[in-house]
Amino acid sequence: MKRGTTLFLKLAVIIIGIPALALYIFLMPEIGNFAHELYPDMAYLKYLIYIDLYATAIPFYLALYQAFKVLSYIDKNVAFSELSVRALKKIKYCAIGFSSLFVLGLPLFYLIAEKDDAPGIIVIGLVMVFASMVIAVFAAVLQRLLKEAVDIKSENDLIV
Repeated sequence: MKRGTTLFLKLAVIIIGIPALALYIFLMPEIGNFAHELYPDMAYLKYLIYIDLYATAIPFYLALYQAFKVLSYIDKNVAFSELSVRALKKIKYCAIGFSSLFVLGLPLFYLIAEKDDAPGIIVIGLVMVFASMVIAVFAAVLQRLLKEAVDIKSENDLIV
């Protein structure tokens, strides 16, 4: 694979991370403050939302880092190695963790949607859960295929 293709994909990974960082910095505090305005008697709700939403940043950025590592392995011509298999495994676990954190936060989103009469908030939460589960399944399939390719490669190396 040409280096230009992986350079484009590395740039895409960085471009995905920058707007997400902006959302975590600027939008997440507004969501917590909005929840506090809706439920002023439940101040802890604001902090629960902060904990849940900021905790999703950890698996998100870990998965982006692992994707960047896979692209680096492709550049170094070691794409068919155990390193890539482990990186895909970590991406799978990060996607599952991201989805799990959003599932844990759905009751909080429900409280906001119920009070504000905005069911779209719940739909956005469900889209995040299902999108990350699709990524987890895709990473699991790629991991299995790459593991089989690594096994076949190692068998062929032993034959020659």
